[in-house]
Amino acid sequence: MPTDVNAGLATLSDQLILATVLLYVFAMIGYALDLGFGRIRASAAAPARVPASVGGGADAPPGDAETTAGKAAVEPPAWAARAATVAVVLTWLGLATNLGAIISRGVAVGRWPWGNMYEFVVAICFAAVGAFLVMQVRQPVRFLGAFVSLAGALGLGFAVRYLHVQAGPVVPALNSYWIAIHVTAAILASGLFIVAGVCGVLFLVRKEGPSRLPGREELERVAHRAIVFAFPIWTFAVIAGALWADKAWGRYWGWDPKEVWAFITWIAYAAYLHAKATAGWKGRAATIVQLIAFGCLLFNLVGVNIFLSGLHSYAQVP
Repeated sequence: MPTDVNAGLATLSDQLILATVLLYVFAMIGYALDLGFGRIRASAAAPARVPASVGGGADAPPGDAETTAGKAAVEPPAWAARAATVAVVLTWLGLATNLGAIISRGVAVGRWPWGNMYEFVVAICFAAVGAFLVMQVRQPVRFLGAFVSLAGALGLGFAVRYLHVQAGPVVPALNSYWIAIHVTAAILASGLFIVAGVCGVLFLVRKEGPSRLPGREELERVAHRAIVFAFPIWTFAVIAGALWADKAWGRYWGWDPKEVWAFITWIAYAAYLHAKATAGWKGRAATIVQLIAFGCLLFNLVGVNIFLSGLHSYAQVP
């Protein structure tokens, strides 16, 4: 480890990451219990019903039967609700330790703590979980908890297992205030895109009929709202990257693989938003476009640095 690195803080950062993984995993279990034993939702196309003989004999009106089914559906076990509450608390604690790991590593090396792939992935996991928690304050999206916390745990586990490098200085090209502008914007947008991607996957696996997941319309609405917030931030990140490239290399655009795939990702999400706004695409078709864009994002964030070489090949992948 370089002598100008605070070894104690660097070690603390690594330990906090391991604690974060455990907290996200336990939170995921709590969310899964709530999702698996909680309220069953009836889709709009196939409302939940019970036989007419339940609750009043063969002459009972259909409305009474549906009401009985609805009452049964909203009465989950008390322990399932408690598991969800514990999961939310654990998620906030995990977010705090995730942030602590980022800050302690940054202080240890005296720079912005996303100068390599390991630090970048750690920050994106923080952004994704943070985006979910902020959204949960404003709207009922707790059903995403099991999947977002799992994504956070897997992302951090992947970073620790395959991307971890010792804390240290970065290449001169990254010693710029632009890293705080360009990369931060990319991280925030990526966190929101991940939440939207989770909704897209759930949309495809959600079947018609009663389910503990919300209806497809709700999943599509949450995904669209996340992308509407994320897209301007990603646009700013692309523009800031071009300005940084001009300052560092004397040109705004050079067909570097990272630049190309950042722009491809922008085009894919722009196509999704354009289709939703003008062509009236919705449902499965719009979701497939969204997931194609999400695939472009993931390849840009991870695949380009691992499989392609270019001016952005300073990610220090082991």
